[in-house]
Amino acid sequence: MAFLVSPGVLVTEKDLTNVIPAVSTSVGAIGVVSEKGPMDEITTVSSEDEYVRVFGKPTAATFEYFFSATNFLQYGNALRVVRAVTGNLNATDNGAGLQIKNTTHYLDNFSSGQGSVGNWAAREAGTAGNNLKVSMCTNSTAYQSLLGGSNLVNDATAEIGDTTITVDAGTGVQVGDVLEFGDISGNFTAAPSGNYYKVTNIATHVLTISRFDPATGKTSSGGLRHAVVDNAHVRRHWEYYFNFSNAPTTTDDTSNAGGSNDELHVAVIDEDGGITGTAGTILETHEGLSQASDAKDASGNSNFYVDYIYRNSAYVYWMDHESTLSTAGLTKTGRTFDNASTAALTVYSTSLSGGTDDNEPTLGEMALAYDKFADVETVDINFLIGGPSQGGGATAADATGDTHATKVIDIAEARKDVVAFVSPARADVVNVSDPIAQTVNVKAFADGLSSSSYAVIDSGYKYTYDKYNDVYRFVPLCGDIAGLCARTDTVADPHFSPAGFSRGQIRGAVKLAFNPNQTQRDDLYKARVNPVVTFPGQGTVLFGDKTAQSKPSAFDRINVRRLFITLEKAISTASKFQLFEFNDEFTRAQFRNLVEPFLRDIQGRRGLTDFSVICDETNNTGEVIDRNEFVADIFVKPNRSINFIKLNFIATRSGVAFSEVAGA
Repeated sequence: MAFLVSPGVLVTEKDLTNVIPAVSTSVGAIGVVSEKGPMDEITTVSSEDEYVRVFGKPTAATFEYFFSATNFLQYGNALRVVRAVTGNLNATDNGAGLQIKNTTHYLDNFSSGQGSVGNWAAREAGTAGNNLKVSMCTNSTAYQSLLGGSNLVNDATAEIGDTTITVDAGTGVQVGDVLEFGDISGNFTAAPSGNYYKVTNIATHVLTISRFDPATGKTSSGGLRHAVVDNAHVRRHWEYYFNFSNAPTTTDDTSNAGGSNDELHVAVIDEDGGITGTAGTILETHEGLSQASDAKDASGNSNFYVDYIYRNSAYVYWMDHESTLSTAGLTKTGRTFDNASTAALTVYSTSLSGGTDDNEPTLGEMALAYDKFADVETVDINFLIGGPSQGGGATAADATGDTHATKVIDIAEARKDVVAFVSPARADVVNVSDPIAQTVNVKAFADGLSSSSYAVIDSGYKYTYDKYNDVYRFVPLCGDIAGLCARTDTVADPHFSPAGFSRGQIRGAVKLAFNPNQTQRDDLYKARVNPVVTFPGQGTVLFGDKTAQSKPSAFDRINVRRLFITLEKAISTASKFQLFEFNDEFTRAQFRNLVEPFLRDIQGRRGLTDFSVICDETNNTGEVIDRNEFVADIFVKPNRSINFIKLNFIATRSGVAFSEVAGA
């Protein structure tokens, strides 16, 4: 503290307004296999629509992962997803295939040029990338050119309906070019949607053509719409010219720096229709990009086509410069780039291939995906959803599901601030007709798992509608059970049980693979399994709230475990501000004044029946202080959920007062 050396007023402040901060309680996490999306990194989604946009729709190989994730999102709105790294490959220019896990992986390994795979790669790993075509127009001649007179050498007139036509120089045309045919004086009178033709094949001087409509970009049969005489003029266009306003010339930024001819256009096309359902659909266009590495757009952002494609393309990564663009990547000042209008025809078009799918992960691959959630300091989550416990399709290595479930539970046990939710193996309950056998199977699954208060085991699978494929599918219930906990946080508090008719209603269940009766529920409950039951006219309900802890205690209940996680997380977060303070009565009193109102609030919301905070000289002895430690003992009595209701109906004789037989 500063000292005054002459009379005056010295003002200081001390902040004693600290409170226990709010902490997240309903964030889910899951490892998945999907048809697309970034691999090996955590991505947060808040709805089913967002999941579909990022990771794709369910397929025959991925639907269990899909519904485990999206079923949670029926109840909660924050889910962290990691797509497992499997053998998926991105389609590439040369068809070799390459795995690009995510944008970070691209920036670290490929953004400076990966010449071994050509110039482009699909942004998403998998076979969907094999549908992509990239076309790049690099000068005004390639965009549009007049071939001049004496181009037709038919000797006779090309008649209406002809699908082939002969030109003097077939080298001046590329497959995909759009042509107009004028007359011998160079007059072109074609209507915008009329007399245009796409070149579909070139055999020396003979062009095969189809009718073309620039308004739609579609071709049609029928051949020439009008006769074309010998020596007529021919005008050709880049295949995708109708999507761009002007031919590529020089960008303003390069022009201001004394450079020229840097501009290029890029189109990305769904060539085979595997992405949009319609072959030839233009997915995106990028106009007025620059070859100059230091080029800027009007907003001051990089307009270098490599950078621009990285920022703005949803479908492709740049991998290398086209070989004819020897100046690409150089600086703009005073530079004449390789796209002058007099340059050779330089439309560069390529179809990507070599993309592969691998939707049957190994146990090791799934384990690595879930390891992304292991760091308690950097990853804030509350529920760890196991998904299909077998970890893959019919060839999954984990036939019982125990190994995968154990991995998920081990992460929860190590973190101590999340609850893991696991369903039994698909083979335990789906297409098993005998309920007794289903009970035995589910108990065996649970028996294979260690005791843990940080895990919740449910009884199986529900039958739900897959609107994306118009089929019904059996899917694990673990996403729903985690979702019920998230919904409970919204309608009540984490210390309330998520089970029962009030908060335990399962959504989207047409039927259950295993609907246990009372006797079977008794057996399951003793085995630490929470039954999910369909009651006629009352819906499908989570009918248990046990954790996977085998030892009877308060922590064998979900609501108690979640209460303590919330208390521990909130109070430990607030306690960090006591670090490096003095361990004296002032600090200890400050800590008590911080914690006790928080616990009193929890008590008022029915989470606790009583509590006590001891933080004084009795547990902060001289020895503790000398070890630079600070000790607080927080005693809480958690509220318990009702699991059993006993109703006693007592018949009495007429004339007998009820008070006389009370307690009988």
